Amino acid sequence: MHKFFVDNNQIDNANIEIINEDYNHIVKVLRGKIGDILIISDKSNAKTFNCKIEQITKDKVVCSIIEENKKNTEMNIKVDVYQGLPKIDKMEYIIQKSVELGVNEIIPVNMKYCIAKINNEDKKITRWNKISEVAAKQSKRNIIPKVSKPINVNELYNKIKAYDLAIVAYENEDRKTIKEIFESKKNVKNIAVVIGPEGGISKEEIEKLQHAGAEIVSLGNRILRTETAPIAVLSMIIYEYEF
Repeated sequence: MHKFFVDNNQIDNANIEIINEDYNHIVKVLRGKIGDILIISDKSNAKTFNCKIEQITKDKVVCSIIEENKKNTEMNIKVDVYQGLPKIDKMEYIIQKSVELGVNEIIPVNMKYCIAKINNEDKKITRWNKISEVAAKQSKRNIIPKVSKPINVNELYNKIKAYDLAIVAYENEDRKTIKEIFESKKNVKNIAVVIGPEGGISKEEIEKLQHAGAEIVSLGNRILRTETAPIAVLSMIIYEYEF
């Protein structure tokens, strides 16, 4: 079954109206027809329903709610990725794969060694959130993870203090492993994952992150690319906390 998200005002008692881009996707791409079953989530509260197409007009698909879909596709802890701004194509890949793996939010960070610069920030954020939505549909998430506007490192230092656990993947750390941290932190409800850009994280940034309470960890004996690191960490978190 295909997955879609709607705003709360598109839900009227037992009926849901699908419009705009999603309407075009159902009608022109999927060749949807009366009687087809769709999975639809309310963006405002993540409630999800199994629905049947009842009517297709020139500008909307009307579905009836069959039942609430109780399957929870979200992680039992919230994981936010703070990603040092990489080149644009890499950022899009990071968003797509992180959403598939269950991330709650992605926050780009301007760090000392960032190479990439964002032109027309609003347009870029809109595109990144659209990539998140498409990935959320594909992986049948109950929510669409938000991609926030970029922050600076000083904001990062303040934000990570609010988490039960903040992990910083650092290529020069050779003593403390992520496995050790997981073994000592069993009861966490939210995790911040900090990943550096292509140029890495500066020593000064590492020291300030550590001072803010972050755990500086190694991801293994091999150096990972910036687009590989968040995927590796999220996979480890799934293994440790989800099952």
